[in-house]
Amino acid sequence: MFTGIVTDIGTIRVLEKRGDLRARIGTAYDPAGIDLGASIACDGCCLTVVDRGRDGHGGWFDVDVSAESLSKTALGAWEVGARVNLERSLKVGDELGGHIVSGHVDGTATILSITPEGDSMRYLFEAPKLLARFIARKGSVALQGTSLTVNEVEGATFGVNLIPHTQEVTTWGGMKAGDLVNLEIDTLARYVARLAEADA
Repeated sequence: MFTGIVTDIGTIRVLEKRGDLRARIGTAYDPAGIDLGASIACDGCCLTVVDRGRDGHGGWFDVDVSAESLSKTALGAWEVGARVNLERSLKVGDELGGHIVSGHVDGTATILSITPEGDSMRYLFEAPKLLARFIARKGSVALQGTSLTVNEVEGATFGVNLIPHTQEVTTWGGMKAGDLVNLEIDTLARYVARLAEADA
């Protein structure tokens, strides 16, 4: 489990096609404190650490990305040098600063536009139609592993505001219109919709 509060920006160092895609991600996390088998949210996708270490460039960890994950997420666009939003999994007693995020990405959303709004930036997205019904005004979504509040919804499009701090401590400052982002809908919304279907 995660909270959608990004705690490091990693960098893709190596991509290697095996049976799955092996990615080496440079990080400010201390590799000595990362257990093999630990879960780390990478751009919002929960991935398992299969190796870790330190070299002349700093700390790193390796993850394997399955073909299923590549087909359902934006991780297929990763390239060497790309920056990645990272979050370690929750520990008992950690502050829950965002909302409950599983790291199980539901699909991708497309950035339609980015416009200044005061000191913040307004991002407009288009979600897949099958997921759009789970997105509600003032509800929560996880985009690229970042917990965000939905400002407005119209059909399959929805908007969020990102304050300057969020843009600085995540990869959002480098996003542009047309980019695909990982979308995880709010778990509560998913279960409410399922209950409504059962009652219908």
